[in-house]
Amino acid sequence: MRLRHTARMRQESQPDTRSLPRTPERLSSVDRAFLNMERATNPMVIVALIVLGAPLKRAQVRDRLAARLLAHRRFCCVPREGLAQARWEPFEGFDIDDHVLATALPAPGHQQALEQRVGELASEPLPQGRPLWSFHVVERYGRGSAIIARIHHCYADGIALVRILLSLSEGPAPPERRGHRQTAGAPARRTMAWMGGISQVLQDPRRLAEAGLHWALHPQDGAAAAREAAGLLEELARLAVLPDDPPSRLKRPLSGIRRVAWGAPLLLEEVRTIGKVLGCTVNDVLISTLAGALGQHLAAQGDDTHGVTLRATVPVDLRSSQDAPPELGNQFGLVFVELPIGVRHPLERLYQVRSGMRALKGSEQAMLTYGLLATVGSLPRPLEDLAMGIFSAKASLVASNLRGPEAALQIAGVSVRELLFWVPQSGSIGTGISILSYHGHVQFGVIADRALIPEPTDLIARIQKAFEQLVLLVLLGGAALS
Repeated sequence: MRLRHTARMRQESQPDTRSLPRTPERLSSVDRAFLNMERATNPMVIVALIVLGAPLKRAQVRDRLAARLLAHRRFCCVPREGLAQARWEPFEGFDIDDHVLATALPAPGHQQALEQRVGELASEPLPQGRPLWSFHVVERYGRGSAIIARIHHCYADGIALVRILLSLSEGPAPPERRGHRQTAGAPARRTMAWMGGISQVLQDPRRLAEAGLHWALHPQDGAAAAREAAGLLEELARLAVLPDDPPSRLKRPLSGIRRVAWGAPLLLEEVRTIGKVLGCTVNDVLISTLAGALGQHLAAQGDDTHGVTLRATVPVDLRSSQDAPPELGNQFGLVFVELPIGVRHPLERLYQVRSGMRALKGSEQAMLTYGLLATVGSLPRPLEDLAMGIFSAKASLVASNLRGPEAALQIAGVSVRELLFWVPQSGSIGTGISILSYHGHVQFGVIADRALIPEPTDLIARIQKAFEQLVLLVLLGGAALS
């Protein structure tokens, strides 16, 4: 009887193959760009960590994924390059047990051991030849358990994947408004379509003649396209003359071995209150805190940080506010955020960050970089490598800021205590900072190549300290300096 029950559960955990696409689906140029960014020293894999308040078995996670994750058919497909175009190809031999694995931590199984395991998995490329994702279930972690998810960036961006992963829970849906975000209204959607059209022309030059005919018959559309093109060209010119980031240990050659750490959550209301008192946004406070901690960390490692400003690339959601929960795929642009790591005074540093963030809100940089990704994804791989090398030289790290659900979540009846999320880095960049809010808290996580930051716990400790210094300044009346 037990054997029959197990066999039935295993059969139920498999997707209904009748629902799988029978013909390959086209891989978009942006998704193809991320597929081809894969490097041995920089796997293009998004890593998520879900810490649970009670033990959860691998079989429970597998069954939940079969019911929820596999509703998105792309997770049963393999991205493949073709002679004509890249495509999503159904994987006929799909078995969910190949993708949901159990893993254990060495005793005593505390956070340090979990950080080490996450770093090991983040350093490993996903097995080729089958769908590029896996879930690793730590059935015993402290008094609970943990789930480590790895999903290749070509499947979706972090914004979509956060919401898809949260669909595994029984809690309410995440809020429609998300972390660092730029609403894509009608002009922005036209701009995205215009930039995406460049990649289509590269794939099929006949589209240029079609566009010219359309504009000739609809001059108002041609005039709008010309205005948008002028704005984008102006932004492209600014981006082109942006100098490479200054030398630092964050620019050293990569080893391919990742280190991971995260800190205790900060109270979101406390961060919000500090921002309100100082006339800044929550993002301003968090980014300034990161800049201060990073400057202190690099100075302690021997770098000269006096007067130095580094840049971080920050993903910006370009989905329309009217969109339903995000579909799979990549629909974001990047902005270059300046981190004044050489400014010692917390308030001076905060107001510099605020000024830079306000300037970015009025720019089309995110739209431009989305279009550049679409264009790069249409190029032969050697040209894509060259373009990404130039692009990544202008920043030293990636910083993602996502807003998670405000209410506590549960998975299979077990409470979710912590959520962490790391997007991959590309080209020569080997440091990533994640900022994710959840249930009234906000948490920093660090992922870095061992050659750049061998002990990310030091940076995490400095982030905590930098925020405490800002709080202390406000309590002591330091806000008067503004």
